[in-house]
Amino acid sequence: MATSLEVERRSIDPVPEDERHGRPRILFTLWFAANMQITSAVTGALTVLVGLHPLWALVAIALGNALGAVPMALHAAQGPKLGIPQMIQSRAQFGVHGAVLPLLLVVLMYLGYFASGNVLGGQALAEITGLPVDLSVLVYAGLSALIAIVGYRLIHRFGWIASLLSVVVFVYLTFRLLGSHDFAAVLAGAELDFPAFLLALSLTASWQLTFGPYVADTSRYLPSATSIRATFWWTYAGTVIGAVWAMSFGALAYAVSGNAFKGREVAYVVGLGGEALVLPLLLAIALGKFTVNVLNIYGGYMTVATTLTAFNSGARKLSPATRIAYIALVGVAGGAIAVLGRGDFLSNFVLFLHFLLYFLTPWSAINLVDFYLLRKEKYALDEIYDPDGRYGRWCVPALVAYLLGILVQIPFSHVEKVFTGFAVPWLGGADIAWLLGLAVPGLIYWLAMRRRVHSTATAEAAARE
Repeated sequence: MATSLEVERRSIDPVPEDERHGRPRILFTLWFAANMQITSAVTGALTVLVGLHPLWALVAIALGNALGAVPMALHAAQGPKLGIPQMIQSRAQFGVHGAVLPLLLVVLMYLGYFASGNVLGGQALAEITGLPVDLSVLVYAGLSALIAIVGYRLIHRFGWIASLLSVVVFVYLTFRLLGSHDFAAVLAGAELDFPAFLLALSLTASWQLTFGPYVADTSRYLPSATSIRATFWWTYAGTVIGAVWAMSFGALAYAVSGNAFKGREVAYVVGLGGEALVLPLLLAIALGKFTVNVLNIYGGYMTVATTLTAFNSGARKLSPATRIAYIALVGVAGGAIAVLGRGDFLSNFVLFLHFLLYFLTPWSAINLVDFYLLRKEKYALDEIYDPDGRYGRWCVPALVAYLLGILVQIPFSHVEKVFTGFAVPWLGGADIAWLLGLAVPGLIYWLAMRRRVHSTATAEAAARE
């Protein structure tokens, strides 16, 4: 029987049924841990920073995560049915070569989030060990790469441990925060600023939507008979509960402390525990960020592999050495970006990553419409790896729907210091582009492809008779 320390053999190839294992509840602890961390708290603080009353900020946090996690968890349910990584399944919509367009953007997303995670985790590690910050950042990146090399089982095992630690730490910190301030007064007199509410809603929904490229990677080893409903709800519950808790903590912390929290998030959180608990809390912060950092490098290497193998006809499996080389490539690149970008560059790069959301949302819509509404979970897995197979090299309707999904968002897009669409001021600064990015390309793709997919399915059924 395989153990959590056995090095994973699979990469972008389908997982055979005899290697499938586990129950969907393992997804709860993984996604709870991925969300219950310091970056989530910082995102929650932004909902108050934009000018929203703390009470309405809590509402926006709950509603935004509840909405944004729906497509995220729907992606998770694809993993057991197909047994392949999330992004390689995009070849069925865009074509084997056409899928490279969204893949390249996802690679940038993974690298950016991995780099930013290395910075924050490395800073905590430096405080714990006394090592120079740059060296700590590289060590943190290297440890993340090692867990990614071992692979799927260890990632889930670590997620379970991190979830347990997160609950203990955040329960303690939440009681410390609530017990040290009069929150009845803080939450009183709530007046709704609707434009600010929409902006906060988009911030929190966007947090969940960016997990779309990750989730099937973490569920593809579950047996194919696993219920879609169970996979959805265990993922949804873990990601929503973890994010709402951590973001609410951040929103309340900023509401009562303002600049004492902003820009000094780690120091503020550690300070809540008192001097005696500085080291344990720093360790908890470093480990809490570690889960999502490992997911970033794990998904990053598979996305790089999916991109590069698209032009190698028939390539579907990586050798162990090649797999390690891809992980090392992503690890070195993410570590280098983190070290070089610890100053203003990194904050600007994070803004660029938010900008990438406008490109990822249309991909998510097309992918989900294809899986649930058009092909109804039925794919020819062998042909996903063949440029001359049924899915072809390019799918023009998918690419057109994707580009139109990007264009329709531009007037409603708002990236601070980078770009503001002409319709944003009408909404008081709110960014609702993500709603259009989900609805428009999904509808266009469905209209363009429904007859083609139906005709193919009919011809295949007739051939089997």
